[in-house]
Amino acid sequence: MGKNIRVLEIEEVRKSKVRILVVDDFELWQRFVTDSVKNQSDLEIIGIASDGVEGVQKAEELRPDIILLDIGLPKLNGMEAARQIRKLSPRSKILFSSSYSDQCAVEAAFSVGGSGYLVKSDAAANLLPGIKAVAQGKQFVSGNLGEASEAICSAYATASQA
Repeated sequence: MGKNIRVLEIEEVRKSKVRILVVDDFELWQRFVTDSVKNQSDLEIIGIASDGVEGVQKAEELRPDIILLDIGLPKLNGMEAARQIRKLSPRSKILFSSSYSDQCAVEAAFSVGGSGYLVKSDAAANLLPGIKAVAQGKQFVSGNLGEASEAICSAYATASQA
């Protein structure tokens, strides 16, 4: 009986962790994200993909809670990958990560089903808060993008609740 309790405890810990798939072709970014997450008891990297096609396949196979998805990917860009992921793994939440810090990119990310947008230059301060916010069902936009992004977030949050 003691073994069964231990197995249940392990399963509960596993269920309580936010499972993350990283989709980015830049190896240093992959390492940065992995290093940032590894000491977080409530977060776990469950896979890494280096292009959009592989990202879609892994999203369908792994069904992560969060997909940290780059926009500028080889083989299939992040926007198109997000459209496909929404169909194949609809419960997965997408947090876009990009070097682009303009409103058009943010709007496009939310229009294809993104739950958040992280500017990579803000990642040191915003990666973990962004992941945790999206995991809690909130929308997130990097602080670098200012008040206009908050208005976009609010508009998409209101539209998605209607």
